[in-house]
Amino acid sequence: MSTTPGTTLSESASKELLGRYGVPLADERLAATPDDAAAAADSLGYPVVAKLCGDAIAHKTERGLVRLNLADAGQVRAAAADLLAAATPPDGPVEVLVAPMVKGSRELIAGLADDPQFGMTVMLGVGGILAEAVADVSIRLVPIEAIDAEEMIDELATQKLLGEFRGEPAVDRAALVEILLGLSRAAESEPSIASADLNPLIVVDGRPIAVDALVEVRS
Repeated sequence: MSTTPGTTLSESASKELLGRYGVPLADERLAATPDDAAAAADSLGYPVVAKLCGDAIAHKTERGLVRLNLADAGQVRAAAADLLAAATPPDGPVEVLVAPMVKGSRELIAGLADDPQFGMTVMLGVGGILAEAVADVSIRLVPIEAIDAEEMIDELATQKLLGEFRGEPAVDRAALVEILLGLSRAAESEPSIASADLNPLIVVDGRPIAVDALVEVRS
């Protein structure tokens, strides 16, 4: 992997990197053509989401490069064609990322950030539409141990979101601890990582799953 300062990995490459350290991910496929995307969706099961994926594409939602709740092969094929047509020359090589449509009523965020004074930190917070409104986050210096991850979870002010919620079970704390430990391990093992974002972590039947990831690397 060639790295230059401020290089952003594609969503797929970001997930592959963080997945090696235990971050739980939804199954997904990369497709080069609309027909390949439809075949990928058939193998995954519907509904699915389709996104344009490339190293230079960091802000897919803002650019309208995400299609949600695609219910059949025809919709996937049309969405993939639209997405590939929306690519611009600065985007470089692109593919369509096809993944299951993961749904949950709670979202968290987690990530890594390099503090100019203290060094690499790991973060956990409340995600989704509440993220900017409540700014409920907890931060620790890397490396962390399980006790640190447990404390980070306890420090979140919005504890009701972590318990039983709208008929769903409480958030699996052990799984959340493993995500934070995985991020810490990634930061230690991959010194090229400048930052990482898991946003959102959607809670499905109590288990947090990373449905989007963005890693920035430095040389």
